[in-house]
Amino acid sequence: MTNLETRHCVPCSGAATPLGDEEISMHRATVPGWDVVELDGVKRLKKAFAFAGFTEAMEFALKVGRLAEAEGHHPAILVEWGRATVSWWTHAIGGLHLNDFIMAAKTDRL
Repeated sequence: MTNLETRHCVPCSGAATPLGDEEISMHRATVPGWDVVELDGVKRLKKAFAFAGFTEAMEFALKVGRLAEAEGHHPAILVEWGRATVSWWTHAIGGLHLNDFIMAAKTDRL
């Protein structure tokens, strides 16, 4: 498998289907530390990043935001004192797509 962090997101329409459990398991091995969670019936990738304080967490969130804009794929980001939690999923299909794993890998590189 190629390095996900070197790939780019491809536009995804509602006609695409979410990844199945086997595909999720395969791709998850390439993004250690990311959990697959289900919220409101939608599978998502989620990871909390630790920082020394609020400012550092906010700076990281801004980097994730710039990355998201560049790739045209946007996460949910929760910023707290000393932590930023990032969740990736594909809204158009209500689940996980390869794009989410690409973005998780890119987020880890920040």
